[in-house]
Amino acid sequence: MALRFVETPQAIIAVEEHGPAPGASLGPPAILLHGFPYSPRAYDAVAPILAGAGHRVLVPHLRGYGRTRLKPGVMRSGAQGALGADLLALMDALSIPSALLAGYDWGGRAACIVAALHPERCAGLVTCTGYNIQDIARSTEPASPDREMRHWYQYYLHGERGALGLAKYRAEMGRLLWKLWSPDWSFTDAEFAESAADWENEDYVSVVVQSYRHRFGLVPGDPAHAGIEAALAAQPDITVPSIDLHGGSDGVNPPPEAGSPRFTGPFARRILPRIGHNVPQEAPAAFAEALLDLAAARV
Repeated sequence: MALRFVETPQAIIAVEEHGPAPGASLGPPAILLHGFPYSPRAYDAVAPILAGAGHRVLVPHLRGYGRTRLKPGVMRSGAQGALGADLLALMDALSIPSALLAGYDWGGRAACIVAALHPERCAGLVTCTGYNIQDIARSTEPASPDREMRHWYQYYLHGERGALGLAKYRAEMGRLLWKLWSPDWSFTDAEFAESAADWENEDYVSVVVQSYRHRFGLVPGDPAHAGIEAALAAQPDITVPSIDLHGGSDGVNPPPEAGSPRFTGPFARRILPRIGHNVPQEAPAAFAEALLDLAAARV
């Protein structure tokens, strides 16, 4: 694995690279995107499988995480438009015309956004928990109490008490969410510590808090991403070949009875028993298999 730093209009993005050099890949490159509160370590067992199959593999540190740094003057935004813009800018900076895009949680949202708005840039999509593009216009509509209960951390971060709590207890909060969201995953202290180290980024708290406030329409997003947000408000369909991997014991987003109708291209839905929210780290073989199936047009 090689670590490189890629400059985009808003950030210096740290990217972990595996596999053959550009141009030597046997198929499209794969970009693997982590979620909150996780890190690129989620893909430590996935990337070697894909690289061994001849794919160039890129694992970025999302904004606010690890060694990625936002430039001075850039809004510390974790809004969906910012995540999608970062992914597209990274592909542009690396001259990648099209790639397999895969992710879960925040990373799955970024992948879904590029797949929906720029299908020519996405050779195939692996998303966990389905259609991850937020419908902010409907965010004030209440859900059932059991669903609302699972999102307590989002409401906690709407106030300054929550922001201060995240800053003071970022590791404790992360560990609690890991346990609640993946009840059947017996992660080790070492595995947790490796990811928690990436939450010491100076922008982590600001980006996380802005994300969970923006998605409910409580704060504005970055004006630089207004065009993306306007396009996402239409809840665009995803037309590229896609596989939805859903953990059967996901504690924050349990699998619904059916997949989203927003997937209008070739599509498969796979429920993974006893797997929680962090699918690539809990079930790396299944995650890699989904990407290899997309590369071979087995959807």
